[in-house]
Amino acid sequence: MPRRLLTPFLLVLAAMLVAGCSYQPARIKSEPLVVIDDGRGGHGGSFCPPGQAKKGRC
Repeated sequence: MPRRLLTPFLLVLAAMLVAGCSYQPARIKSEPLVVIDDGRGGHGGSFCPPGQAKKGRC
């Protein structure tokens, strides 16, 4: 093959190899990756920060 045809072929081959490394399989679990609020804490909980306890707000 002439060098003129070989260069684009090698560039396409290299791009395909690099793209193959970034494959991520699908997640099996349907749960979210990040849980923002898990229902713990908030108002009415048993936790009281030290600064708030000293002020008598708990």
